[in-house]
Amino acid sequence: MNPGAREAPATPAGRTQDAEAQAAQPKFACPACGGEAVWNPAKAKLVCPFCGTESPAPLAVDGVIAEHDLVAAIRAIPDDARGFASDARQVRCQSCNAISVLDPSRQAQTCAFCGSAQLVAYTETKPAFRPESVLPFRRSETQARDGIRAWYGKLWLAPSALKRRALTDTVRGVYLPYWTFDAQVEADWTADAGHYYYETETYVANGETRTRQVQRVRWVPAAGHVSHFFDDDLVCASVGVAPGLLRGIEPFPTQDLKPYDAGYVAGWVVERYQIDLVGAAQRARAAMDAKLQALCAREIPGDTFRNLVVHADYSKQTFKHTLAPVWLLTYNYGARRFQCVMNGVTGAVRGEYPKSPWKIALLVVAIFIVVVIVMSLAGKP
Repeated sequence: MNPGAREAPATPAGRTQDAEAQAAQPKFACPACGGEAVWNPAKAKLVCPFCGTESPAPLAVDGVIAEHDLVAAIRAIPDDARGFASDARQVRCQSCNAISVLDPSRQAQTCAFCGSAQLVAYTETKPAFRPESVLPFRRSETQARDGIRAWYGKLWLAPSALKRRALTDTVRGVYLPYWTFDAQVEADWTADAGHYYYETETYVANGETRTRQVQRVRWVPAAGHVSHFFDDDLVCASVGVAPGLLRGIEPFPTQDLKPYDAGYVAGWVVERYQIDLVGAAQRARAAMDAKLQALCAREIPGDTFRNLVVHADYSKQTFKHTLAPVWLLTYNYGARRFQCVMNGVTGAVRGEYPKSPWKIALLVVAIFIVVVIVMSLAGKP
């Protein structure tokens, strides 16, 4: 299967556009038949889809994956670190707005993300920041089909007709753009710590004097310090996949990242990021602030708290731009469009699916019957 096109490798700094085109990474030709070899997740090698020959082309497995200084990068990202360093073609889907990076020889018929045929050429005003690392596919297409099929088999509320359809015939492998962020944070916090205690209260009910225990809160000031290192916090820069689905299949094992090599993405669709570094950094900081707030809250003594104030100092802020693999299934059922996605490394699956109104009605009736039986049994002396 040839799911898409490959992305070109990095180009040394200072080259002109013509030099970049001349130095573009050639296709990985099969040594036996001359066809284009593509990355095979099952064999973890470049394999010819025509004759099955394994390519001896070496891939970058060692080397340093740089962590870039975030503040310096936001101020000025150099042009030599931008672009895909090849004559790769980019198309934008007018339906879901995803931008796919394709080999010029590949004529995309439909969008890999939503299945729409409304594809138009995309020209960017400034080349994109180049990925420097990649997480290669480990789950093969067969494993993806079996995993998604098994996931659908567990959906009791899904229409029976949906399970009979050959939905996995349209599964596609895609590399999604991700930003990862690191940061060291030192935070001082203050809050009011609440300690529960109980008092006996007297009240009158139906002419009778009764007593009851009433919960009170004793508030005392509290303060402390939290030191924490955020390591590879992920921000997906894709618009082609629903964010909720991606959160369901994360995290990706970033400790297994490889230095970027065109061989890893040979034969696959690569989505260009549409959340830039500044926007991704803002999202990452908001997520870190929320996690830091929770970390400080756990340090507060007592039973409850109020008026938590956190003063944070972030340092050693770095980032990486990487590619992460997913298997994507997009299908129409009735008038609606649904997506199902699998983590191309761990195999985690999340998806959207239609729900049968008849099965929902049966479930409601069953719950009603159970409630009636329980209430009738509880009412017996």
